[in-house]
Amino acid sequence: MEYHVKELADGLARRGHQVSVASSCGRWNGELIRIPSIDLFYSPMPIKLPKLEADVYHSHIPSPLFAYMLRGASPHVVTYHNDVVIPGMINGHGMPPTFAAALERINELLVRPVLEAAKIIIATTKSYALTSPVLKDYLSKLKIVPNAVNVSLYPPARKKENYVLYAGRMLSYKGVESLLFAMSEVQKSADLDLVLVGDGYDRSRLEKMATQLSVRAKFPGRLERSMFIDTISRAEMLVLPTQNRLEAFGIVLLEAMACMTPVLAFDTPGVNEVAENGGMVYSSTEELSKLISKLHGDEPLRVCLGKKGRKAVEENYSWKRVLDSMESVYREVI
Repeated sequence: MEYHVKELADGLARRGHQVSVASSCGRWNGELIRIPSIDLFYSPMPIKLPKLEADVYHSHIPSPLFAYMLRGASPHVVTYHNDVVIPGMINGHGMPPTFAAALERINELLVRPVLEAAKIIIATTKSYALTSPVLKDYLSKLKIVPNAVNVSLYPPARKKENYVLYAGRMLSYKGVESLLFAMSEVQKSADLDLVLVGDGYDRSRLEKMATQLSVRAKFPGRLERSMFIDTISRAEMLVLPTQNRLEAFGIVLLEAMACMTPVLAFDTPGVNEVAENGGMVYSSTEELSKLISKLHGDEPLRVCLGKKGRKAVEENYSWKRVLDSMESVYREVI
């Protein structure tokens, strides 16, 4: 969400709009309005909302607290990035189911008044919106504006090396365990390594798990941007194994597709809609093992999926197209 907001603000400013970003933290070259907040897990709690005056107010959910404080502003556009589903583990700590359910209910009680008052609600995919227990009640004011990447930053057609890539946070809900189990089967018959880029509270546990499963895996941690792009462009394929609705789109899929790297993703709403533009979806760890082996042994198929993915990003997921759509939304609410 942070990268999305930054690119959106940058793009609108380049088009001549006067843009201000109100946030509890972060950096931006334009006007940044600091909102004093208490830092909580994933959800800063605003203490006081500064006086904001604008022709259009655009909030992003989750978390709902900033949008809730702005619910009386008009016209208000809200981008609903994903449902809030509390995972069993947060930052390495177990989350009791009753407490998790209470947090989800509180979130919904805050979100619904915001969506009721909003002029337009934006979702990033239609399939996610239709299956959301919250968004399905507001389809009459829904617009679909996807996420995007700057295609020019990603080199197409680099020579691929024999490794499968995961790129993302090392947290339990991301489903990395299933990828490790799948690779333990694949590596019995294929000379194919696994590279897991990113960091998080579960990294050490996943490293131990890889060792226990005898999986040839590298954990380089977080990479500087240019090194990350080089790594994703040289991968044989990228796997997004998340099985949770906290993953609603998967911008990393676009990054891989822009590099003509085929993608595999678990068949969840939103993510499947993106992945099928430049790869395939799966529904079990066994199926993932078979698809990895199939792609590894079929270079023409990898090249075909790579070209298809790059074309999809250029035509449907460029920032030009997204900015055009967003300007259209703003004009409509004004």
